[in-house]
Amino acid sequence: MTEIAVTGAAGRMGREVLAAAADRDDIAVAFAVNRSPVAEPISGVDVDSTDDFADLLADHEPDVVVDFTGPESALRYADACADHGVALVTGTTGFDDDGLEALHAASESTAVLKASNFSRGVAALRLAVREATAALPDADIELTETHHNAKRDAPSGTAKTLLDDIEGVRNDLNERVHGREGDAPRSADEIGVHARRAGDIAGEHEVLLGGSNETLSLTHRAGDRSIFAEGALDAAAWLAGREPGWYDFFEVIDDA
Repeated sequence: MTEIAVTGAAGRMGREVLAAAADRDDIAVAFAVNRSPVAEPISGVDVDSTDDFADLLADHEPDVVVDFTGPESALRYADACADHGVALVTGTTGFDDDGLEALHAASESTAVLKASNFSRGVAALRLAVREATAALPDADIELTETHHNAKRDAPSGTAKTLLDDIEGVRNDLNERVHGREGDAPRSADEIGVHARRAGDIAGEHEVLLGGSNETLSLTHRAGDRSIFAEGALDAAAWLAGREPGWYDFFEVIDDA
């Protein structure tokens, strides 16, 4: 049994994590916190204030904190986890370089697993994109991502990860062009990046590779956010008890 703490409990993903945990026999929720007050339990769990987070860590001693919040709050939780030796699984995106450096610093004191996406399908998409990029070295590449209208960061963390994957294979692509307007001819060293926001779309990512007389499109569509919650809980169960360090969701999948 892995005992977890959940941050951002009243948010979209916090609620999904609590709901998924309630249906699993291998996960127990030690406590949950939220920045703003929550009057009613969520999936049977009372929600505490974030002001008490460090004290709650000390009192309940969870194995892992599962975090889907924002960069600033995630770093505060990471610092507290490092101080108390509690592992951290975070799906928070939008970190700048300093934020990522601080998160890596926390991993020197505790186990940290950060992923831009906890979908096994997206993991498969990443592998397919790498293979396709290598197989079509002269293709023009465009990436389009679509999310719900409340998502703040653009492009998405998953899109940035896919871009990193592409550039890791194609070192001739060194410019990310975000949208186009007016007289904007395409250059040979660019990747086109397009972010769309509408409705309650959980997440869609498409990588388009265009060559002479042929195109290849690789697409992942998330039908429900529960797939991300389940993946994060799989990561939490896997991470519990690990030595301090920086871990990757591919390691969770490889051990399955």
